[in-house]
Amino acid sequence: MNSNIESLYKIAQKPTRTIIGLMSGTSLDGLDVALCEVSDSGKNTKATLKEFQTVPYSDTTKAEIRKVFAKKIIDFQHLALLNEWIGNLHANMVLDCLNEWNLTPEKVDLIASHGQTVMHAPKVLHQQMQFPNATLQIGDGDHIAVRTGIITVSDFRQKHVAAGGEGAPLAVYGDYYLFSSETENRIMLNLGGIGNFTYLPKNKNPEQVFVTDTGTGNTLIDAFVQLHFPEMSYDKDAEIARKGTVNSNLLQALRNNPFFKGSFPKTTGPELFNLDYVQKAMIESQTQQLVVEDVLATLTRFSAETAAEAILFAINQSNTTAKDCTVYVSGGGVHNPLLMEHLNELVACQFKNTNDLGISADAKEAILFAVLANETITGSPTDFGTKQGIPSVRMGKISFPD
Repeated sequence: MNSNIESLYKIAQKPTRTIIGLMSGTSLDGLDVALCEVSDSGKNTKATLKEFQTVPYSDTTKAEIRKVFAKKIIDFQHLALLNEWIGNLHANMVLDCLNEWNLTPEKVDLIASHGQTVMHAPKVLHQQMQFPNATLQIGDGDHIAVRTGIITVSDFRQKHVAAGGEGAPLAVYGDYYLFSSETENRIMLNLGGIGNFTYLPKNKNPEQVFVTDTGTGNTLIDAFVQLHFPEMSYDKDAEIARKGTVNSNLLQALRNNPFFKGSFPKTTGPELFNLDYVQKAMIESQTQQLVVEDVLATLTRFSAETAAEAILFAINQSNTTAKDCTVYVSGGGVHNPLLMEHLNELVACQFKNTNDLGISADAKEAILFAVLANETITGSPTDFGTKQGIPSVRMGKISFPD
């Protein structure tokens, strides 16, 4: 037997696996590195976060990624070079974290690498009916495995697309395994660059689980801040937006896009929600002269309203009420107090933080990919029926160190 296959078999038989989850989102702020202990699989999965660190991307790294990020026309050679370069970069970040945590690679069973998304193109965005849904994450898994010496599971989204999904959101799988409850209906809201949530009914019926992107989370807010304040990466504590006033004309123009009229579930990305989107809305609403504070106040309200409307749609579909649901928030948006105030105003649910469930709000996405890798190695397919958006698949490609 191939020694790598034998090693994988032994890992699958262990009662608890040590897995590093890696997540780098559309905000391009850096790599989340979550050292987890994961036991069992499927609905019996238990995950414990042992260590966590966000390793920031350098300005150079951000600049190199932005040359291809969410662009239709790029230097193809640069994309190919980045695929290998990001893989090595992420591997080195993992090794640095292990060194800081006084651990050797031999103590880690698996790395679960999401990769760096550079293009997300479901049909609803690319509108070319002869082509399927598509998505692309770079940071080659073989490079991570070879450099770290750790078996690596990567490229999770391709199986989802191959099985008829849009490649996102994938959080539903880990959310369902880790957070389903018999005592409350839960909505797991992630406010990353793009907003998304999973609705988890307390009857735990996978046929009633609902997942969708809601639209922009932080991506427009962050991009507008970076445009006008190059030394800043985001609106810390919504200090700038609080000085402004929501402009109803701009808000309506921002909402005037076919994405928001499309049926659920749906996915999107910075390919749609970017600075050009904001500029077009400002021209349409004749608000080009608005001060930065007013634009940021409006963008923050825009993120909140579109997330709230999607949540309320899911609640109505489930024949329950907002008061009978608890929303657990994670992602960078949880640190935006103005965004959270708007959501509390718009949705009559109780809002909590995933920290209340024992999972760090900042580390949640990286932990969920560790759970997906655990399913790749040990799990059986969970039956989500034939519902659009949640194929019953196990995801991830396995890369061996040698």
